[in-house]
Amino acid sequence: GTASIDTQLFLQIIVLSCVVALAFAAPPAPLQKRSPAGGPDAEATVVAQDQIINEGGSYAYNYETSNGIKARQTSDNGVTATGEYSFVGPDGASYSVVYVADENGFQPQGAHLPTEPPAPEHVIKLLEDLRANPPSDPEFDLASLEATLARLRATQG
Repeated sequence: GTASIDTQLFLQIIVLSCVVALAFAAPPAPLQKRSPAGGPDAEATVVAQDQIINEGGSYAYNYETSNGIKARQTSDNGVTATGEYSFVGPDGASYSVVYVADENGFQPQGAHLPTEPPAPEHVIKLLEDLRANPPSDPEFDLASLEATLARLRATQG
């Protein structure tokens, strides 16, 4: 009768619980062998390094590592800087970046970096009209508009 069905159900639950417990207790599957933390560059060493820090805030530094990384940066005032760096990418190609960091932010240039497309002439005309007739809004920044116009004109070649 019903007592044997309850007993069978109880035994099935016990067996299922044991199977689940064994599955959780089993050792984890072995992980695939991975390279050490940091990959092959983890063993890189500094092969050249030089730095100059002056009281007035000016500085210069450069370094080179055994895995092909090279960097240098200079500043006349400790606020703005120019520099460059290069490295060998995972694809084996060499990448170089030359940059200026100043009141306009970090401005990198490199053959592998995307460039801004040429600005449409009507956009430049619109900004020139805005410069000729600036709004009376105290939040309006004419210097920022000038910088934007110069950047957009530069995209036109």
